[in-house]
Amino acid sequence: MIKTIAKVGNSQGIIFDSALLKLAKLNVGDKVNLEVHSGGTITITPVEDDFPNKKTVSDLIETTMTDYAKTMKRLA
Repeated sequence: MIKTIAKVGNSQGIIFDSALLKLAKLNVGDKVNLEVHSGGTITITPVEDDFPNKKTVSDLIETTMTDYAKTMKRLA
């Protein structure tokens, strides 16, 4: 696939159309790691956050409170 480097504000960039993002399994806002190799090849790799989202944390807290309800009452 051939892309053209375009002016984006005071910078330059490459526009990734939705089909390319879908093929790469990327979404707008995803973090990526860029690595430049000898010879000028650039590799773009998705970066996964090391921390869970708010829903996951809330679900875990709720499960913990349910599982340890008796203990929590005795500690209170």
